[in-house]
Amino acid sequence: MTLLDRLEQCRILPVLSVTDADQAEQACRALLAGGISCVEITFRTDAAADAIRRVREIDGLLVGAGTVLSPAQAALAAEAGAAFAVAPGTNDAVVAACGELELPFFPGVATPSEIEHARSLGCRTLKVFPAATVGGIAFLKAVSATYRDVRFMPTGGIGPANLADYLAVPSVLVCGGSWLCEAGLLGAGRFDEVERLAREAVGLAR
Repeated sequence: MTLLDRLEQCRILPVLSVTDADQAEQACRALLAGGISCVEITFRTDAAADAIRRVREIDGLLVGAGTVLSPAQAALAAEAGAAFAVAPGTNDAVVAACGELELPFFPGVATPSEIEHARSLGCRTLKVFPAATVGGIAFLKAVSATYRDVRFMPTGGIGPANLADYLAVPSVLVCGGSWLCEAGLLGAGRFDEVERLAREAVGLAR
């Protein structure tokens, strides 16, 4: 099974920002118990690389690096064992660095011009961020009709109320979302709630 096959099978990509590796492991085990077998750990905190190293050892979990904004972060992600990297925008230097590292990279777009630029760099799986703000489902349907060779990973403004609608768009590979692992839940140690939200999301994605 290819990386894209695994992501498409997951349907939901939790976006996780953590304070330490222990928190990451507890959150990821809760997600897995709830039926979600992939996660994006963002480089929004200094704990990201250590967290990726820890959770990539969890059997059955596909781990990616998020908010990869520089070649240095791409190198850290690859060294930590991330299976892929994601960014909110398209940075040519990061695309090139990930290519050299053989690290699959999904850059972010928010306009047709940005989609065309990412395509010119050889990227065919793109994050759409912030999805709801740039037009949501209507935007995805519109650009999908033009860019038929592109798969999308919408993130931003997605939750239980609209998850199924986003996933119903044929060009959508997987939906990203932070509602499953909000900072408040993690800080309070509510990993039971993380598991519950994961189960709910899996049910909505069917």
